[in-house]
Amino acid sequence: MVIAKRPEAGRMAVVKDARGGVLAALASYLLWGLLPVYWKALDFLAPGEIVAQRTVWSLLLLVGLLALRGRLGGIRVALGTPQMVLWHLLSGSLLAGNWLLYVWATLNGRILEGALGYYLNPFFNMLFGLMWFGERFNRRQMLAILLAMGGVVLQMPGGTGLPWVALLLALSFSLYAVVRKRAPLGSADGLAVETALLALPALGWLAWCAGRAGGVAEAGLFGDRPAQAVLVVASGLATALPLLFFAAAARQIRLSTLGILQFLGPSLQFVIGWKLYGEPMPAARFAGFGLIWLAVGLYALDALRLQGTRTDKRAG
Repeated sequence: MVIAKRPEAGRMAVVKDARGGVLAALASYLLWGLLPVYWKALDFLAPGEIVAQRTVWSLLLLVGLLALRGRLGGIRVALGTPQMVLWHLLSGSLLAGNWLLYVWATLNGRILEGALGYYLNPFFNMLFGLMWFGERFNRRQMLAILLAMGGVVLQMPGGTGLPWVALLLALSFSLYAVVRKRAPLGSADGLAVETALLALPALGWLAWCAGRAGGVAEAGLFGDRPAQAVLVVASGLATALPLLFFAAAARQIRLSTLGILQFLGPSLQFVIGWKLYGEPMPAARFAGFGLIWLAVGLYALDALRLQGTRTDKRAG
């Protein structure tokens, strides 16, 4: 005798998954939002050294996780396939460039510009979706893009001229998303291949830094205190953990919900740069962020509207 599963039990499971997905998304964006504080704590290293350490320790962590799941075979196959290597070498190079620029900006008093870049990221994604994937956006989305562009223009008199750090961060991460959309591997597997391809130049850079005389290398690649060494090694966890939370969230909640929650990260970065590290906030820069926030609000409302429309169609 087969007992049918009660509809209420199915709905409860869906609700539980959705709550877990929201919590995972909040955890990922909270961790990403707090990263400026972490990179500031590693300021005894140069930005290139931080990124190289981050690459190596991320690879070791991901290899361990994938080994526990019995998925290292797929990584070996990918590294032996020229087409996969080329795709992930390109995506890894874009990711490493994004990491390097963001760490440099954080250590050089440009956290607010970094936050601006990640506010702009979804609007670049929309433009690239139109250019390369034939996606279309409606009038609300177009207005949001125009408002975001206006926010960038207002940053010029309020900051240090053209906010090139923000634009390059948004551009590099959006291009990374485009390449990863084309690449065949998933999130954790793809990052493992990317870091594996970057590990050799990263180790070479660290070896050169360790061997040179003077400069930041005098403190050593692990600092001169045990606490600093722990921070260096944990940079792999600081890199991989938000990504793993994000991957879990993406499987459990709607992408529109994920798209709205993503603004938590740059909002935290904004507060950290302005209030914790005292980066300048003249009126023009604040007005520019005001337009960005208006664009974000319009983006979020449109995402909720589209989500409601799809729900109504399924119900009908």
